[in-house]
Amino acid sequence: MQVTRIHKDFLKGLAAYGTSEVVAKVSRLFVVIVVARVLSPQAVGLAAAAFAICETLKALTENGVGQRIIAAKDDELAAITARAHWIFWRWGMGLMVFQLLLGAAIWAAGLPVVGALVAVAAAEYLFMPGGQVQVALAMREGKHPQVATIAGVQIVSANVLTVALAIVLPSPLVLILPRVLTAPIWLVAVRRLRPWTRCADEAPAPLKPFIRYGLPVLGVEAVKAARMHLDKLIVGLLLGAEGLGLYFMAFNAGLNIATSYASALAKVIFTHLSQSLRLDTDARNSGLISLALITPLIVVQSMLAPWYVPLLLGDGWTSIVPAVSLLCLCALPMTLWTVAAARLRLKGQPEVELGVDAILVLMVTLSAIITASISLTAMAGGFLIATTIVLTIASAPLFWPLGARSVQEA
Repeated sequence: MQVTRIHKDFLKGLAAYGTSEVVAKVSRLFVVIVVARVLSPQAVGLAAAAFAICETLKALTENGVGQRIIAAKDDELAAITARAHWIFWRWGMGLMVFQLLLGAAIWAAGLPVVGALVAVAAAEYLFMPGGQVQVALAMREGKHPQVATIAGVQIVSANVLTVALAIVLPSPLVLILPRVLTAPIWLVAVRRLRPWTRCADEAPAPLKPFIRYGLPVLGVEAVKAARMHLDKLIVGLLLGAEGLGLYFMAFNAGLNIATSYASALAKVIFTHLSQSLRLDTDARNSGLISLALITPLIVVQSMLAPWYVPLLLGDGWTSIVPAVSLLCLCALPMTLWTVAAARLRLKGQPEVELGVDAILVLMVTLSAIITASISLTAMAGGFLIATTIVLTIASAPLFWPLGARSVQEA
């Protein structure tokens, strides 16, 4: 496989985001270590429930508007950014109000801690709309290393603050509040990285194309968030806060660390493939490169779980070791699907991605319901099996283009 300039740019961007994700996950590891020693599984479970709700709602900020900026033609850019700015602010404020109301409803339903945490996290939406256009423009211009550095600095700052708060005032709030307190860091940095001001004389682009493109993308992101977090809410309902705390820590020690590569890939791959003149070929090569890079690391992490889990978290958490080993392996099918999904979006087929993620949510949810009463290891194994089967089949057209029609139709 010939390494072209576009692949070199892809690897450069992936390295930048990958480094940022690794640094962020290492700092997150310190959070896991401290939290495991100062908070009870029940306290962790309450915070995990709030975190799952907030992350599911936050996924709705990925509405395809930034991708329209990245892929816009030069003569359309001013109008598209003007409309994007209009959408970002109204959408962000709407999500904030909805999350505040949801927090109040959860409080009234008899879960005051979870409701308060959800309401506190809503303040993050005050900062996001002011920098989303700037981030998209920076990525359009190939400033992936700088954007990655900014994101990494914010995450590391939040994790350091979490550790400090956990030591001084241990409570479920320490897993939620730092993300709000560090949001201004991100906002100031991205506005300095790529200054942008809307031209008052420029008429915004029509809204309809944003809606037509954004609705399937929004559905995809919502379903993707449900896939990542719905099982945690089910565990909380079936096993209570303590059971959810154990499950949440297993995910943080396994899946969340292992998928840092997939997270970095997702931030780079769309921009990379949008510049390609051979979409299918470059997508296939990118998938192969990505899988070749990540597989050895994931296998090693999975094999070493019996050693590093008790060392880092303490002997009280050794019961989650088998689950951690299994969850690490989920990063492999997720890596393939990240590339395949970007290819579908650039082909104008986000509805196919939506369908795949909806199927995966259904499978993961059913797996959680069936295995929750068995053991934590059984739940992790069910998650791995469901994820591997669905995403491997869905990613097949990436390597077998002739079979794309039949797979998509199915």
